[in-house]
Amino acid sequence: MRDNSNDYRSIFLHDTPMMDARAPVEFAKGAFPHVINLPLMDDIERQKVGTCYKQQGQQAAIALGHQLVSGETKAARIEAWATFAQANPDGYLYCFRGGLRSQTVQQWLKTEAGIDYPLVLGGYKAMRSFLLETTEQAVAQCDFVLVGGMTGTGKTEVIAQLDNSLDLEGHANHRGSSFGKRATAQPQQIDFENALAIDFLRKRATGIQQFVLEDEGRIIGKSSLPLELYQGMQHFPMVWLEDSVEGRVERILKDYVIDLCAEFIALHGEESGFKAFAERLQQSLKNILKRLGGERYQRLAAIMDQALLEQERCGEVDLHRGWIEALLIEYYDPMYAYQRESKAGRIEFVGEQGAVVEFLRQRALL
Repeated sequence: MRDNSNDYRSIFLHDTPMMDARAPVEFAKGAFPHVINLPLMDDIERQKVGTCYKQQGQQAAIALGHQLVSGETKAARIEAWATFAQANPDGYLYCFRGGLRSQTVQQWLKTEAGIDYPLVLGGYKAMRSFLLETTEQAVAQCDFVLVGGMTGTGKTEVIAQLDNSLDLEGHANHRGSSFGKRATAQPQQIDFENALAIDFLRKRATGIQQFVLEDEGRIIGKSSLPLELYQGMQHFPMVWLEDSVEGRVERILKDYVIDLCAEFIALHGEESGFKAFAERLQQSLKNILKRLGGERYQRLAAIMDQALLEQERCGEVDLHRGWIEALLIEYYDPMYAYQRESKAGRIEFVGEQGAVVEFLRQRALL
């Protein structure tokens, strides 16, 4: 039998398969990428055992747990664990603290299915603490440079071309602006933090000690950046990405209209998908009504509504350029111009995409 392990670094570096024996409600609050939830107890069983523990103590709670998870229920769960163990002979199991639940699963697998399967010592809590420390250490020990620029200049495209980048918006499943919400849901906060830490861990393991990030606010949609990272981002050096208004309009048209519409249609089908996409776009504009002002909002909403009608009727997206360009020039650009001025002392390089990518690649070699 392989030994139980507390080598969290190796587990995450190698994307080791793991089964999580916590209850579904615990798993839903936060987990690790690609882990499968195969609980010892479901939510109701866990609640009953927890109540019993508080009222009658540990031995009574254990007895109740064995009573609740018995017979066909127990057999079905052991079968699921055994199937996982056989499919993932290099994997591990864990519960919240590496205590009673994971030890019970381990014991039942051995006695009932004849399978020796190791557990993660310290469980979820220890692995979560390890990942939080991983991010803290990366911020303290590594160098960082931010990519800034006006809306639509392609900052995410720069990030995608660099081996030493971290895609914060990718991890958050959000494009970072008022219009940045995707068709699929954002991850739970804990899932976002865990995935980001694992990204740090794996890139540092390849020798990377300088990271490129997109300049972001503290919150990307509903995902909050780790505080130590966000605080560092207020001081990190920057490059500033530039592009023409025409180029930016085309990029936003592709990302926020063509691609987003396709995302919704892939999820919900042609008719329902387009309706959901149109509602999302209209709501995104409505979300900044106060900052736009009533007159400007009404004008842009009318252009957007006409563009959506045309897109639904014949698939043409040309009319969307009207509200996109107006929103850039009248709303986003003045905000970003102010931001650039306030960050001017940190800007090391200014240029269009190719030049910025080349500068950042050379900078990483210094």
